Amino acid sequence: MRNVSTPASKSLSHRYCIAAALANGDSTLEHVLESRDLQQTRAILVSAGARFEVLGKDSQASAQWLVRGMRRPQGGDNAAHALSCDVHESGTTCRLLTAVLAAGQGWFRIHGAGRMHERPVGELTAALGQLGADIRHEARPDCPPLLLHADGLHPERVPGGNVELGMDASSQYFSGLLLAAPLCPAPLTLTLGGKKAVSWPYVGLTLQCLEDFGIAFSVERRPQPDAAWQPLADRAWRDIRQAVPGCVRVTVQPGSYRPGHHVIEGDWSGASYLLAAGAVGRHPVRVEGLRVDSLQGDRAMLDILRRMGARVDADETGVTVFPSALHGVQLDMGDCPDLVPTVAVLAGFAQGSTRIGNVAHLRLKESDRLHAPAEELRKTGVMVDELSDGLLIHGLAGRSFGLKAPVLPDEVSLCTHNDHRMAMSLSLLSLRDSAINMRERLDNPAVVDKSFPDFWQRWEQVR
Repeated sequence: MRNVSTPASKSLSHRYCIAAALANGDSTLEHVLESRDLQQTRAILVSAGARFEVLGKDSQASAQWLVRGMRRPQGGDNAAHALSCDVHESGTTCRLLTAVLAAGQGWFRIHGAGRMHERPVGELTAALGQLGADIRHEARPDCPPLLLHADGLHPERVPGGNVELGMDASSQYFSGLLLAAPLCPAPLTLTLGGKKAVSWPYVGLTLQCLEDFGIAFSVERRPQPDAAWQPLADRAWRDIRQAVPGCVRVTVQPGSYRPGHHVIEGDWSGASYLLAAGAVGRHPVRVEGLRVDSLQGDRAMLDILRRMGARVDADETGVTVFPSALHGVQLDMGDCPDLVPTVAVLAGFAQGSTRIGNVAHLRLKESDRLHAPAEELRKTGVMVDELSDGLLIHGLAGRSFGLKAPVLPDEVSLCTHNDHRMAMSLSLLSLRDSAINMRERLDNPAVVDKSFPDFWQRWEQVR
């Protein structure tokens, strides 16, 4: 048995740092993820007026923080002196903070690195424009870098204080506006629009954060777009697992974020690689620090592993996965897209084919997360078909021509495509051969710092 602890939730660390920075007073946050993405979020919040003081380290990858709230972000006095907001390669930082900064005052220049200037935010900036923000895209239309002139957000400028916002490409547009909404002078209603809703569980995490910081909101649903709205009972929003466009809306009341003490829960996204290691490696793996009742969408890893035939034991303190014979399945992963690279590698070890669907938007992540896994898995003997909305992976287990699992030839190196999730998922390919040092086989093993800085140390614990 291999025992390992999970990192802190990246999604919740972003949200709780932002909420604490907007609070009226001092908050303490424990078990906050220490990663490159979180560094960018904190740096921007500090530049906009908040104070962050480290109180201690929980581990190499998590810390305790004292946060002195700023109430409202403050930017530069004019366009020439706009506050520089470097999101680097963090899409979460970019999307959440673009909305939050728009609820502040002054000038902000939001820019990044790598593929960030190719990742669209046009639907979000259009919604912010309806509410009074002045946004100018400086290069590629609808993408960063952008210049933002903020004078607060004003729901009274739109009929009924209602903004319709889609989730076809990202749930973070919706979450960003939810976080900004309490700073508005009037109630703001966000109605789910678009053609489909990907990653709805991340909106649940945002609502959890608002609730924990004392923000009042209500959630309404209806069975179809032309039906009457029905308010949900208190906290019943926690039971929403999927959302239908035109059938969900959230109204947030103006108010102050209430300072307090909060502990960030373990990260199901980061744990997914460790759990997968238990299924395809040589030893059972127990991952401590996971909440089985978590609202995190990547908790779906439990169900996916079980559907693929893995033996999984879960209790209140953690999850244990045992080496198992896996088989192919058909999966809709629209609500857990970050798991796709990991599940794609798992599928290579399975018998039969695995169809992953409803994730077309993955082509717009840090890498093209449909092409990148397909390209790397093909180097190990796995046949992969790229589809319009996903992948079809033909597993090697039970194949008559001799291959029983993906094989990494001595002369072959793997490309991370500058993507942290690619690096961590590809590590599964080393578990059947103790002689393989994956850090030496990957072109950029340090890319894991983006979300899981001590990944390689924890990986050695599960090998």
